Amino acid sequence: MRIAQHPVLIRIFRSWHEGISDEELYEVMRGVWMLGERRELVELAFAVANGVVCEVYRVLSWPPAGSTPYHARPHSDVSIDGSWEFVGEGAGPHERHRYKGMDVSEWFEKGSSNPILYVNIG
Repeated sequence: MRIAQHPVLIRIFRSWHEGISDEELYEVMRGVWMLGERRELVELAFAVANGVVCEVYRVLSWPPAGSTPYHARPHSDVSIDGSWEFVGEGAGPHERHRYKGMDVSEWFEKGSSNPILYVNIG
């Protein structure tokens, strides 16, 4: 099985809370992000809360933000010009076992407010 060479870590610190449902977490994770063309290399997206990977998603595509339906989030939150959202699914058991629970807090620069971090952890 091939492991992603270009995952993206996405900090969801403002939206994450104890008891967040799987659907809410997916919708918080998948959009809305200001990203460049590098997004097209991403195979996995890691949801990071409090410095720890709390979920792993396989990215299938990157449509413009607001172009796919959301069910647990108001549409007004997701239609931002020039931004992107991913369509995906939960990663497989091997990837989830390998990455879920991983402490990545030191990978983000101190004081950085950017929620996006591309990494190469093959």
